[in-house]
Amino acid sequence: MAKILVTGAGGFIGSHLTEYLVEKGHKVKAFIRYNSRNFWGWLEKSKYIDDIEIFSGDIRDFDSVYDAMKGIDFVFHLAALIGIPYSYYSPLAYIKTNIEGTYNILQAARKLDIQRIIHTSTSEVYGTAQYIPINENHPINPQSPYAATKVSADYLAKSFYLSFDFPVTIVRPFNTFGPRQSARAVIPTIITQVLNDKKVIKLGNLNSSRDFTYVLDTIEGIYQIGLHDKTMGEVINIGSGKDISIYEILNIVSKLINDNINIKTKIESKRVRPEKSEVQRLVCDYSKAQNLSGWKPKYTFEEGLKETIDWFKENLKIYKEGIYNV
Repeated sequence: MAKILVTGAGGFIGSHLTEYLVEKGHKVKAFIRYNSRNFWGWLEKSKYIDDIEIFSGDIRDFDSVYDAMKGIDFVFHLAALIGIPYSYYSPLAYIKTNIEGTYNILQAARKLDIQRIIHTSTSEVYGTAQYIPINENHPINPQSPYAATKVSADYLAKSFYLSFDFPVTIVRPFNTFGPRQSARAVIPTIITQVLNDKKVIKLGNLNSSRDFTYVLDTIEGIYQIGLHDKTMGEVINIGSGKDISIYEILNIVSKLINDNINIKTKIESKRVRPEKSEVQRLVCDYSKAQNLSGWKPKYTFEEGLKETIDWFKENLKIYKEGIYNV
């Protein structure tokens, strides 16, 4: 079994991936952003915490990244700023974290002779779909500072593969959802508002549609694709192959929680992206992932949504539903 470092390990997807790697029998080091409280994010109460080595550092700091990567075989790089609304407010923070942070990982890996970097991208780099479904040859069109920094990090990772023959695989998940996700994301914000008996649900654009993939499918894809012999140097999509509008999600969530509920929606300007920055539709073509690694999604949207709602029912109190945090 390998010694694996996961950056962004305390976050939504990162914590699930960290636990998954432990279940697979790997020795796992979790890179957690340094903080004075020694807080480990979603790993804080993980049932596997005794099997995880915690390393506190900052992805923007080369010294801590280099130190964390000593003795590591593989790095799953998920650490990033991901909130699109906040990227309008502070683009520089995204440049430093998403681009410079990725550089730190790649350069440290070269110096330490790491076996492979699995770099995590995002479907947002494609922008609004120019054709459906979106494969890896789709034009790149970042429509937000967040997306621009993520695709810059992707190209940086790809350049290390081409320039230095450095072992890199780029996985590109579409919209992941599930337990532990921030209420900033659309599915949790709908669930938390409905569970709190709000009769008027505050949302942004109701007509945009996304390819939502349950988190357990995403992490299995990251693992299976990331370590496969045939995926070296490749960019590979991870998604469900189907899209659903925000309005449809609202109706499904409402019926699953309370079929008799009668709710209305209110469009809040602070939840709406600038018009030219709004991505209207994303649908994944995951055939490359399936052909190269055998991965394909297992969960239907409804199955993942039911598990997500059940988790939020048990953990509703930790979410500040009344506060919209960009």
